[in-house]
Amino acid sequence: MSYYTTLKLDKSMYHSPKGFAQTLEAMDPSEHYQDSELAGLDAFQRQLKRFDIKVARRASDMVEKFFENSESATLFPEYVSRAVLSGMEENTALSSIIASRADVGTLDYRTVTTDFDADDLAATAVTEGSELSKIDIRLNEKLVTMNKRGKLLTASYEAIRYQRIDLFTVIMKQIGASIARAQLMDAVDAIVEGDGNCAAAEVIQTAAAGTITYADLLSLWAQFGDFELNTLLVSPAMMVKLLGIDELKEPAAGLGFLTTGSLNTPLGAKLVKVPGMDDDIVIGLDRSCALQMITAGGVVLDYDKLMNCQLERAAITSTCGFSRIFPDAAKVLQLKTA
Repeated sequence: MSYYTTLKLDKSMYHSPKGFAQTLEAMDPSEHYQDSELAGLDAFQRQLKRFDIKVARRASDMVEKFFENSESATLFPEYVSRAVLSGMEENTALSSIIASRADVGTLDYRTVTTDFDADDLAATAVTEGSELSKIDIRLNEKLVTMNKRGKLLTASYEAIRYQRIDLFTVIMKQIGASIARAQLMDAVDAIVEGDGNCAAAEVIQTAAAGTITYADLLSLWAQFGDFELNTLLVSPAMMVKLLGIDELKEPAAGLGFLTTGSLNTPLGAKLVKVPGMDDDIVIGLDRSCALQMITAGGVVLDYDKLMNCQLERAAITSTCGFSRIFPDAAKVLQLKTA
């Protein structure tokens, strides 16, 4: 049961195709600890316990605790990776619009496409001897466009060695959040500009120039056919415009916004604020089938630099792309120009 205390850790584990965490888990499976006090911990968390590295808020150690010996220093890049990933996953705006995720571990990836629209989704009755309508699923002609997003750490080891680990976690989570915000804009671009295989989403203009009304939202809703309009992506400025629509000022909607910061429209769609979006558009989508997010290897770190306390210009990156699944599951409502 104490096997985890005798494992030999070294940086070669980061070279494994599985990555550090999965390699460590394969060496020390969590299933062996189901009936012990270590139940519920994964292999990495058991190594933190082994070296008595506390990362909880009040009881957290100093960052230098990771570097007391070469083996405990091996844990530092994985800790940073998990903190960054946690910050990315806490970006609920991005997670709320993704229908499917795939980690392919490569930059050369083709996803699939279909040749039917919303009207073809209906399973119509057929007479005996007649053929069912066909759905053609095939590979896209072009690779998914992948973008690398990230930050460079510029702090020295001397600047952070005496800082609490929980404070460093907050900083790493904010790096993750900034990466997720950039990826959210990549998702928006895949809808508005097209994803390289699928053309730009259909654009519907408002009835009057420079303003948006409840009738415009109803017009957008009516364009979705058999898909469901359940999400609206808007800039902060457009959010203000929507909050000013009389039909969205009813008491229940106002109470929800005041108490939780979220607003459900009378159409039943969730409003998602996206800083950086154009102020003259509203993106409507069916989040259950509009977008796929493809990642290439998760969070990538300069682990050699992190293990050797060389934090100056240590890169933290994530590479991903977005592919449209059903083109008609996303549409754009644009303010009419004069």
